[in-house]
Amino acid sequence: MWKYYALLSALFAALTAIFAKVGVKDINSDLATAIRTTVILLLTWGIVLFGQHVSEIREIPRHAWLFLVLSGVATGLSWLFYFKALQTGDVSRVAPIDKLSVVITICLSFLFLKEPVRLRVVAGALLITGGSIIMLIK
Repeated sequence: MWKYYALLSALFAALTAIFAKVGVKDINSDLATAIRTTVILLLTWGIVLFGQHVSEIREIPRHAWLFLVLSGVATGLSWLFYFKALQTGDVSRVAPIDKLSVVITICLSFLFLKEPVRLRVVAGALLITGGSIIMLIK
């Protein structure tokens, strides 16, 4: 089932890039990020409220809070830089370079989460890296 969710994530990430490029065209990229974040905030809290998960907040352990907050900070910074890049760069070049995050995630998962190193994953990461480097060349 995770593969379907991952594919849907990729589809919506692609739509995000296209919609963001058009939306950020004539406004400040930080303001655009704030608007986008507000929509996400309303959408996700609506899902939590509709799904009646609010009571589960009290059950979240402290270490989970810490890492969720850190994840939120990292996400916010990622979005701010992504929108700034989209404002001045071609989405067809910005998005693939942004996907170097996949390679960095793979490396960090090996180092910190002790996930297994498989040849297929290393080969895929090398291909993504190569594609991103090609996108950086004028």
